Amino acid sequence: MKFEVKTQNDDLSKSSFSVFLAFAIISLIVIFSNISIKIGAISRYYEINFLCKLITIEKTSLNFKKLSKLTKQTTKQRMWDLCREIVK
Repeated sequence: MKFEVKTQNDDLSKSSFSVFLAFAIISLIVIFSNISIKIGAISRYYEINFLCKLITIEKTSLNFKKLSKLTKQTTKQRMWDLCREIVK
């Protein structure tokens, strides 16, 4: 007759692996979301910079509308002041 003794080592290793896997997945999600937020801010900065340079060359109302949406400036004078600071 053969007796087998089951230990809890398998259950402990499986549960610790699942906890580690969940922690790794959550960490990756946080890292990727942080990276996407940073890329969005960098993209917004370069778009504002491009529109300011474009406004100094070509003063169209479409460019002013795009810039006012990005910067939330309401008057053209404020946008001009902002563009002067950026283009310097």
